[in-house]
Amino acid sequence: MAYTLITANRNYSSWSLRPWLLMKGLGIDFADRIEPFAAPVNYSAFRSFSPTGQVPALIDGDRTVWDSLGIYLADRHEGVWPADADARAFAQCAVAEMHSGFSALRSTCTMNVGVRVELNLIEPALNKDIARLRELWEQGLARFGGPYLAGAEFSALDAFYAPVAFRVRSYGLDVGPIARGWVETMLAHPAMREWEEAALAESWREEGHEAELAAVGRVVEDYRAA
Repeated sequence: MAYTLITANRNYSSWSLRPWLLMKGLGIDFADRIEPFAAPVNYSAFRSFSPTGQVPALIDGDRTVWDSLGIYLADRHEGVWPADADARAFAQCAVAEMHSGFSALRSTCTMNVGVRVELNLIEPALNKDIARLRELWEQGLARFGGPYLAGAEFSALDAFYAPVAFRVRSYGLDVGPIARGWVETMLAHPAMREWEEAALAESWREEGHEAELAAVGRVVEDYRAA
């Protein structure tokens, strides 16, 4: 199959990371096309390849898939979801929870791979999200034996929470030692390291993402290219 996956900036685009990492991690071949956030609003430009004006988008021949890429790929490739029925049910529920929840985490701790940030304040809503992450990750690791969230094999569940692994490190979020072990496993994954290297090499900055970061905390380390 000749896929083209369209993604945006490695440093900022959490939604882009998920299918990219899933396909890399499972060895699914694709052409890698980057359309960076080049303006404060990219909707018009992105509408040329995505009906929502957003990334990621997967081009499969004459077909464009602009959402639920994991489900689409699972119809064609093994390993997207765990083979074990209990692990698969857990993974699908957890992915759906990430898709629709964790709003405080999303809004306060936007993905910015190359920086380390001291937050001004951890609001109760963010604390609640962090506690739920810890609970969910610990449950998956204990129930299915790790090192991944649904067992011994990397799956869509890990890919979907991968942006949070970067967030935990960037913002110094305390998820406890057990869940932190999964974060370290993900940060060491070869595809995650490849993504991070590309993020650090990016020289452009997007004003909106940088403003969101400045509003919630102070950058204490910046590893990005000048």
